[in-house]
Amino acid sequence: MSHLDLRGGTPACADDGVWLTCIECGETFAAFQEVRYTCDDCDGLLEVRYDDLPTWEEFAGTGVWRYAAALPFDEGVSLPEGATQLHDVPRLESDIGVDRLRVKHEGMNPTGSFKDRGMTVGVRVAKEVGVDRLACASTGNTSAALAAYGARGGIETLVLLPRGKVAAGKVAQASLHGARILEVDGNFDTCLDIVQDLARQGKVYLLNSLNPFRLEGQKTIGLEILEQFRDEEGSYPDRIVLPVGNAGNTAALYKCFRELQETGALAPAEVPALTGVQAAGAAPMVEAIQEGTEDTRRWEEVETRATAIRIGNPVNAPKALPGIRETGGTAVAVSEEAITRAQRDLAEEGVGVEPASACSVAGLRKLREQGVVGAGEQVVCLTTGHLLKDAEAAVRAGTEPEPVPGTTGGVLDYLGD
Repeated sequence: MSHLDLRGGTPACADDGVWLTCIECGETFAAFQEVRYTCDDCDGLLEVRYDDLPTWEEFAGTGVWRYAAALPFDEGVSLPEGATQLHDVPRLESDIGVDRLRVKHEGMNPTGSFKDRGMTVGVRVAKEVGVDRLACASTGNTSAALAAYGARGGIETLVLLPRGKVAAGKVAQASLHGARILEVDGNFDTCLDIVQDLARQGKVYLLNSLNPFRLEGQKTIGLEILEQFRDEEGSYPDRIVLPVGNAGNTAALYKCFRELQETGALAPAEVPALTGVQAAGAAPMVEAIQEGTEDTRRWEEVETRATAIRIGNPVNAPKALPGIRETGGTAVAVSEEAITRAQRDLAEEGVGVEPASACSVAGLRKLREQGVVGAGEQVVCLTTGHLLKDAEAAVRAGTEPEPVPGTTGGVLDYLGD
C-alpha cells in the first residue's frame, strides 16, 4: 500500500469524520484538538483524511464551497473565491500544436491568486482551534491572501517577506489589509524557517502550504478543472501543466485525483498527467524528477524574474513528487526568455498573468518541442496569479509608451494616417 494511499477506517481520534495522517509513518491525529503541522513521531508531512468521500452528485453551488462535501467544513471564511475561468486560447493552441489547450486563470480570485482557495479553509480552521495570530512566509501572493482573509476573520496577521524580493503590488495588498510586514534579511526559505520556529513555539498559527488544511482548499482547483473541461469538451484533460514553487498545488491536485478514484468518480485511465514547470534558476523539483530521487536537494541560491516561485526548498515535495510520477507526468525547467515570451503570448489572448503563471505555457511549449507532449493531447495550463501582482514585470514585458504631440493632427501624422 502506498504511503499516500487513502484507504483505511476512521481512527478513534477523528473529529466528525475528519483526521490527520502522516504520509511517512501512517500515524493519525485529531484534526482540531491540537495545532500541529507535521507528525509528532517522525516529522513527516500530514494529510487531511475523511471518513466519507463525496461523488460528483454531492457538489452544489459555486466556488470553493461548492465542494464542501470534500472539505472539513460546510463553509469557511470567504470573500468568496473559486469559480475561475477556463479560457480558450486558439492562437496559442495552434502555435504550440496540441489538440486542445485551455487556460485555468486563478488570477481572477479575490486577491488575484490561487492562494485564496487555501486561505478560505485555513483561516476557518484557525478560528476553529482558537488561535489569535496568523503568520506566513511569502514570495508575495501568500501574504496578500493571508492578510485579506485574516482581516475578514478578525485575526491579527504577521507576514515575513524576503527583503527587496517581493513585487510591490503584493506588498501593497498585505499592507492595505492591515498585516504586520516583516522584511527579512534572506530569501523565502529563510523566512519559512523563521515562521516554522515561531509556530513550534506557539507564537503564531502557520498558514503556509506546510499546513495540510491549506491544500484542502487548493484541491478544489482540480475539481473545477475536471468539471469545467468535462462539461465543455465531453472528456477530462490528458494533462495539467502548472507552475511549481513550494509544490502545494501539485500535491493538492494529486490528492484530489486520489480521492475521486477512491469513490469511483474518476477512473485510473482518466487521471490527467501532472506536469510541473519551474524557472531554470529555481528548479529543485525538476532536478529531483530528472535524477529519480525521493526528495529534493535544497538550493541555497535561487534567482528568477518569476518571483512567486523563487523557492529553493519546496516543502511539499514528498507529496508532489509521487503525484507527478504516479500520474505519468514530468517536470521541466524553462529560461527567463521563455517565461517572458509565454507571458506575452497569453496577453495576446487577453489573459494577463504575472511571470510565474506564464511558466506553465512556457513549459508546455518546451515539452511539445521535445516531443514529450503529443500533438493529440488535450491540455489545461494553470496560471496562478494576475498580471497586476507584478506590474513592473508587465511593463518590462509589454510595449513601450510612444510620446506624441498634443493635437489630433499630430497624432494622425505620427500614426501615418
